[in-house]
Amino acid sequence: MRKLAIIGLSALALSLGACGQKAEDPTDQASSSAAAGPESAPGVTVTDAMVRLPAVPGTPGAAYFTVSQGSGAPRKIASVYVEGAQRAEMHETVTKNGISSMQQVKDVPIEAGKSAEFKPGGLHVMLFDVADTLKAGTTTELTITLDNGDKVSVPARVEALGGGSDAEAMEGMDHSGHDMSKM
Repeated sequence: MRKLAIIGLSALALSLGACGQKAEDPTDQASSSAAAGPESAPGVTVTDAMVRLPAVPGTPGAAYFTVSQGSGAPRKIASVYVEGAQRAEMHETVTKNGISSMQQVKDVPIEAGKSAEFKPGGLHVMLFDVADTLKAGTTTELTITLDNGDKVSVPARVEALGGGSDAEAMEGMDHSGHDMSKM
């Protein structure tokens, strides 16, 4: 029992001692990781990152964002990772003969001075096995990886399906014969 008390007091003393130490400057960390190599994609920015939670738990969610390349050689987005999703796949909605379907996309080209927009009804990222720890109103991390290994990570806001975009999701659907007041 005495040993447990000594161990507990020692752990408390160590943790209190750490409180007085100077914290590292976060700007120093950011600049060192940006200069470290493949964690930084020069000239590439990701904006408007958003994760939409699945309507029904166990079904896929989605991620949307815009990737812009200000300068440099043409690149391709090779993959997307979203913290809290087991797997993420880039997809594109395609409409043929009035019928919309989704197909997986291997990569997405980006060129200097241009943007690739991931949005409902177009390019998007399907998120599979979304953790129940992701909650509307919080943020998670979204990371894109380019074909050369460079990465860009940004915070993505997390929204429920009804996060102001139900109209977008239902737009273009044939609603004839449905009582919309029951939906």
